[in-house]
Amino acid sequence: MTRHNTRIALGLTGLLATVLTTTLPVQSAFGEGGARRDVVRHEEQSVRDAIKHATEAVDHGKQGYAEQLVTHAEASLQLAMRGGTDPHVAEAITNLKAAIEHGMAGHADVATKHAETALTHLSQSK
Repeated sequence: MTRHNTRIALGLTGLLATVLTTTLPVQSAFGEGGARRDVVRHEEQSVRDAIKHATEAVDHGKQGYAEQLVTHAEASLQLAMRGGTDPHVAEAITNLKAAIEHGMAGHADVATKHAETALTHLSQSK
């Protein structure tokens, strides 16, 4: 190779190295779509699990078991809090807190109504 060709080859190699080092970090920043999908799946699973516990809370409340209602409502609340920012989930959280409060006071009938409302909202969430 002549000196001129060597200089061109080195220049092109340097250009290639510069382009690669500047674009590779950018590609990894745009490659994070999978992480968001995982978050959405986790939120959806949390809401599904919250629905199961809210259903159990309603069933126990209809039987007059305030203590078991509170146990399932608390579990549903914890899961719903991981369920994202959907307005229905937020409303369900409010109703679950009310169900827990009334259940702890021994008011199974009122707590059941709040748990039913929470279940309705959880079912309507996306």
